[in-house]
Amino acid sequence: MIETVAGLLNTVLVLLRPLVFAAGFIAGVGAITSWGVRTRRISPFSPVARFVREKIDPVLITPMERRLLRAGGTPYAAPWWALAVVVLGGLLLLSGIQFLRDQFLMLAYASQSGAGLVLLLVQWTFSVLRIALFARVIASWVGGGPYSKWWRWSFVLTEWFLAPLRNVIPTIGMIDISVLVAYFGLGIIESLILGVLR
Repeated sequence: MIETVAGLLNTVLVLLRPLVFAAGFIAGVGAITSWGVRTRRISPFSPVARFVREKIDPVLITPMERRLLRAGGTPYAAPWWALAVVVLGGLLLLSGIQFLRDQFLMLAYASQSGAGLVLLLVQWTFSVLRIALFARVIASWVGGGPYSKWWRWSFVLTEWFLAPLRNVIPTIGMIDISVLVAYFGLGIIESLILGVLR
């Protein structure tokens, strides 16, 4: 059963990779042409500009432009932000599916012995904590806080060990390195626990 799910996820990955690449290529061409029309490097009265305004902008650029304007950004940056969202979204989708497939394969292997399941649970716990740390870094870049509905989970999972680190580790200028220390510390603690359990 577990191997079947892993095989299904592998098939989905094989099918999605070319689609994500094609979506990134199309978004790149659309972003370049939309930017060219917006900055008047392409004549706004040309057939290309008309095609961009009718077909590309409503699907790709306009939704990003609205978000940028609400955040105080400039509309000229909308094509590049839209391209970044498509490319990063595609990479995250592929990475997420690959991560799930690998976890199912590890679960299938670990379920052959009781000790293997304990080791797997330890690895999963530390992986979730590292993902939460990574999410906190992203939240600090995009203005997410501990009370945001999208980022609250990462603060709940990590604040219990980041708060004491912040009291001990000084900041370097405006940079808080406690997250970096916590990330590497989690790796060391995980390897020590796994070494004891093996």
